Amino acid sequence: MDVEDQGFMRQALEAAELGHGRVSPNPPVGCVLVRDGEVIATGWHDRLGDLHAEQAAIADAEERGVATEGCTAYVTLEPCNHHGRTPPCTQALLWAGVAEVIIATRDPNPTVRGMGVEALEEAGVPVRVGCLEEEAMRQMQAFMRWCEQRRPIVTLKVAMDANGIIDAAEGLPSRFTSDDSLDLAHRLRRMSDAILVGVNTVVRDDPSLTVRRVPLDGASQPLRVVLDSNLRTVNSTAQSGRPESPDQPGGDGTSSSLEADSVPAVLNDAAPTLLVHSGEAEGDRLVSLPGGPSGIDLSALLDLLGDRGVQEVLVEGGGSVWRSFLDAGLADRAILIRAPIELGAGPSAGIDARSLTASGLRLDRTFESGDDSVEAWSRPGLGWPSDAWF
Repeated sequence: MDVEDQGFMRQALEAAELGHGRVSPNPPVGCVLVRDGEVIATGWHDRLGDLHAEQAAIADAEERGVATEGCTAYVTLEPCNHHGRTPPCTQALLWAGVAEVIIATRDPNPTVRGMGVEALEEAGVPVRVGCLEEEAMRQMQAFMRWCEQRRPIVTLKVAMDANGIIDAAEGLPSRFTSDDSLDLAHRLRRMSDAILVGVNTVVRDDPSLTVRRVPLDGASQPLRVVLDSNLRTVNSTAQSGRPESPDQPGGDGTSSSLEADSVPAVLNDAAPTLLVHSGEAEGDRLVSLPGGPSGIDLSALLDLLGDRGVQEVLVEGGGSVWRSFLDAGLADRAILIRAPIELGAGPSAGIDARSLTASGLRLDRTFESGDDSVEAWSRPGLGWPSDAWF
C-alpha cells in the first residue's frame, strides 16, 4: 500500500477510536470514503446496535449531499456479509456504488471470516487487504483475542507508595495518589468490560467500582466481579482487623471501609455484579467455579467471562489477586502508579519489574500523572490499543 492509502486508512483508524469503549462486544471500526484524493465522508461504529462504520460513512455522505458512486472505501475491518443487529455492510457498500474497498485487516469472527471480501469480489468490486494491518489489530486487540481464544485481555492496575506499599498499616483507607491518577484509573475503567477485585478489597475499601470521574460518553458501566470464595460479601460478615491484600486505599476516591452488617457498594444498582465463589449457593449474582491457588480457578474464570462476551478485564486488587494472575501467566498488561509518598508499614503490592518480566510482560512506556510516576507494561507484540487509555 502506498503512502496515500496509509494516510486515508490512518484517518479511518482515528475515526474508529471515537467508538472505543462503547461498542463492545463489537470492535471499534472506522471508514472513510475517498474520491479524487479527497475524503468525502467519514463514519465509525458509534453505539452497539447503531450503524456500522461503512453504513455511517454512507449516511454521512448522504447528509452532505455527496454522491458515493465510484469512490474508494477505506475500512479498518473486513465488512460483514450477514444480518446481525444491522444489515450486511457489504450490501451497503455495493448499494453505494463503491469502486474499490481497501481493508486494514480481515475479521476473525466465524460469522464473517473472509466472506465479506468474497462477497465484494464476487460482485466485481476490487478488494485490497493489509493496509496498516498491525495498527488496526492493535486497536482491536481485545476483539481479536476474544474471537481467537474466547477469553478477555487482563490488565492489572496497581497503585503504591514510593516503597511499594499499597495501604497504611493503621486507620481507614485513604487515597494517596494524585487527582490525575484517579482520573486515569476511571479512564481505564471506562475502556473495560469488567472490573475485578478480591473480597478483601470489598471488606477493606467498600469500593463502588464504577466509572464516575470521566464521562461514560455512551459506554456502559463495567461488570463488577468479586472473587469471594466463601461469599463474605453477601453474608455481610465484615471482620475486624486487616485483610491480607487490600486494593489501593480509596480506589474510588473515598475513605470508607465496609462496616459489619452493612450492604457493600458493589451490590448497589449502579452496575451489574458477579460474586464468584467455590460453594454450592445459587442466585442471580452468584457464580460457582472450581477452586484454585488464589481461591478461584482463574483460568475457568476467564473462560466464564469470555462466554459472557467480556473482552477487557481490569484487575484492581488486591495484592494476592494481582500476584495470582501474574503467577498463572494470565496478566496481559499492567499499569503501575507510584506516588512520591511513604505510607510506612503496610502490605506490599509484591509487584516490581522482576515479577512483571518473569510473567512475560515488558515495559511499554513511562509517564507522569500529576506528582505520580506511571509504568505501562504489556506482553510483547500486544501493547495498548491507543493513547486514549492514558
